[in-house]
Amino acid sequence: MATVAYYTPTKVFFDKNAENLVGETLKGAGFKKVLVHFGTGSVKKSGLLDRVEKSLTDAGIEFVELGGAVPNPRVSLVRKGIELFNKEGCDFILAVGGGSALDSAKAISYGVYGGGDVWDFYCGKRKVEGAVPQGVVLTLSATGSEMSDSSVITNDETTPTYKRGVNTNFGRIKFAFLNPELTFTVSKYQTGCGSTDIMMHTFERYFHDGYALDFTDQLSFTLLKTVMKYAPIAIENPEDFDARANLMWCGSLSHNGLMAAGNNNAGDWACHQIEHELSAEFDVAHGAGLAAIWGSWARYVLDTNRDRFVKLGEGVFGESDPIKTIEKFEDFFRSIDMPTNLRELGLNFGEAECRTAALGVTFQDARTIGNFKKLNTEDIFNIYMMAK
Repeated sequence: MATVAYYTPTKVFFDKNAENLVGETLKGAGFKKVLVHFGTGSVKKSGLLDRVEKSLTDAGIEFVELGGAVPNPRVSLVRKGIELFNKEGCDFILAVGGGSALDSAKAISYGVYGGGDVWDFYCGKRKVEGAVPQGVVLTLSATGSEMSDSSVITNDETTPTYKRGVNTNFGRIKFAFLNPELTFTVSKYQTGCGSTDIMMHTFERYFHDGYALDFTDQLSFTLLKTVMKYAPIAIENPEDFDARANLMWCGSLSHNGLMAAGNNNAGDWACHQIEHELSAEFDVAHGAGLAAIWGSWARYVLDTNRDRFVKLGEGVFGESDPIKTIEKFEDFFRSIDMPTNLRELGLNFGEAECRTAALGVTFQDARTIGNFKKLNTEDIFNIYMMAK
């Protein structure tokens, strides 16, 4: 079993108008000047950014803006954020947006604290030893970065591009402001992508090679069933508060460590590594890429531990046949307009493309991935071939 079963220091405000609590919360914590980090315009158009900044102003807190965060957030913008934070004398970073703004904000916090080249943390040359405090006003239920230890950044300054992650408890943010109403304007496609990402965070922790606490497994099944119940409702009726609230809370709990509590490791994560190669090189939506890969991965590793798939099927569908369980999950992905292969994702992969991608995942045959089943370059090539 795990030595440390669960750690989640984030203070979460979960309710309508949570964003209006930003100013008084940061003032009470002693912060003076905030770098407000956001995306490419939607938070401005919706009026959310104005409300957040008014809350800061009313509390007597100064702020400076950094916009421009995009899906698969870029290290080039992170570098600008580090420079701006230091120049302006900020002491707190507030992301206003989804996982992209938050992952970027975490990277900025590592770079400010650690100095030097921030990419060193993501390529493994240095370990994160601290971070400046961060918070988020969340607008998308998907990545779970609001309560996780994770940050994933794309290096857009290299050819080919690279997508790498850092997992550290220094990345667990201080305050998360969660108002489900802020997700009402999320598109049907992005709602589907986000819901898939939530499910995948649960899958990645469920599939591992060690001791499994039954209570944690049952939590995982409930979370999966909740997403599968409410994602179609949110897609059909985007302003259904209950649907959006359930998806938002599932997103946070799927990736804050609870779904691995009591188990002896943090999970598998092979599907994420295989997908990262796609979203780095082709800029596809992360959730859609995961849906396109998962069924092929599941079939490839099935015989490693069929009982784990049997328990999953029985817990979610009342289905004891592992193949039918995989097919039922794929049917769900299709029902929310997610791809279940690379062709549906918009990628025309042949053997050469599959080989190149597999080598990218293993850093040119320098590592294996996965925990449920260790995967080498040839294994990953086979999974891409199955998924094409």
